[in-house]
Amino acid sequence: MRKLIPALFHSDMEGRLSPETRVIAMSRGGLTDDDFRGKVDAEVRSHLPVEDEGQWRRFLTRLHHVSVDVGREDAAGWGALAELLTGYETRDRVFYLASPPRTFGPFCRELEQAGLVTPRSRVVLEKPLGHDLVSAQRINDEVGAIFDERQIFRIDHYLGKETVQNLLVLRFANAFLEPIWNSLWIDHVQITAAETVGTPGRRGYYDHAGALRDMVQNHLLQLLTLTAMEPPARNDREAIRDEKVKVLQALRPIVGGEVERFTVRGQYTEAGDMVGYLDEPASTPPNEASRRVETFTAIRAEIKNWRWAGVPFYLRTGKRMPYRRSEIVVQFKDVPHSIFPGGAPNRLVLRLQPEEGIELHIMAKEPGAGETTLKPVPLSLSFGKTFTARVPEAYERLLMDVLAGNPTLFMRRDEVEAAWRWIDPILEAWQADPALPEPYPAGTTGPTGAHELLGRSGRAWHEEEL
Repeated sequence: MRKLIPALFHSDMEGRLSPETRVIAMSRGGLTDDDFRGKVDAEVRSHLPVEDEGQWRRFLTRLHHVSVDVGREDAAGWGALAELLTGYETRDRVFYLASPPRTFGPFCRELEQAGLVTPRSRVVLEKPLGHDLVSAQRINDEVGAIFDERQIFRIDHYLGKETVQNLLVLRFANAFLEPIWNSLWIDHVQITAAETVGTPGRRGYYDHAGALRDMVQNHLLQLLTLTAMEPPARNDREAIRDEKVKVLQALRPIVGGEVERFTVRGQYTEAGDMVGYLDEPASTPPNEASRRVETFTAIRAEIKNWRWAGVPFYLRTGKRMPYRRSEIVVQFKDVPHSIFPGGAPNRLVLRLQPEEGIELHIMAKEPGAGETTLKPVPLSLSFGKTFTARVPEAYERLLMDVLAGNPTLFMRRDEVEAAWRWIDPILEAWQADPALPEPYPAGTTGPTGAHELLGRSGRAWHEEEL
């Protein structure tokens, strides 16, 4: 609700929702329409820049609530939903499943049994889609038995960010960049998703997920595919997704003893006024799963193709880091022969959060007489400052794409399963390893092993060289 309601409200404010659009929330709670509207008003209203109170009140009238107990053959609940949808049989229907993945199959089956699935229906599945390849295939089979692939939208909100969409434009609409987008010019790529928050109230979920499943399998691998993909033949939904799948299929498997060499896992510990992971508030005390789960991971990935042979892609994500930052850093190679002292390689930084934008770091001469002194300086594009139009939130863009039936920024079945095929051997090696994740103090940049992962080849994480 915290993301979806604001996205729908902004779309409504800008006239992108039909006057007849209705938003129906479903849960086991016995809320009335007025109860649900009051809950939304209390929990969401204060976070929205509402200039017209009347517009907000009109938006609230679009909201309805139906109580349905999925998995319990709740005929009354499904009947109430069917009644609300009466008269909308020929209109688009979007079923957004913000629920645990194990409920996706039963929910879709009961939708069909209630006669609510139409040719113009679509279903949106939130990550994580399963916890390994086998479970992901099972969910895809169950949902695919009810909905055609063209009706299934597997959402990853990172793909709705303006910077991510601009990555394709930057690469394929600017003649100067694509010729140097390869191993001849690029030394390595870093993809980071760092969070300052821990897991208060979510440790039960995180015990069974961990950073690898929660962030790498979806968000970071999606960013990797868009960075590394070949130019599609056309700006077409399937052409783009075809190229992304090829990247995942070209990832060099990390298996056996290579897992220890090319991956790092860590868990944050108490530091200052921040508690450690094991002391986070939770409904149950910490157990063996709690002690073994990673809240941080760093991986060195390699792509086996002509464009990227020999170029490492470093993936990193963690909780309780000193900054909130998601970015792609493309570091170019040193100049072949420098005639100036103190040079540094160029970098292209694509920042997804906190402020979306693009920076190209180049070398420039510091003003003044005397010896030539070089300094890295950024050529910056801030979307918020450069463009007067409001930059839409990721969910806003993605929901409008669902309503338009455009799957370009959503994951296809083969894409999800290719990602799990690469992730599974790492998970299996970690589960077989008796060693616990490497501890790192909350508020730091991660365990020592993450810095050694790059340091072994004379490299360092982007922020360490600023």
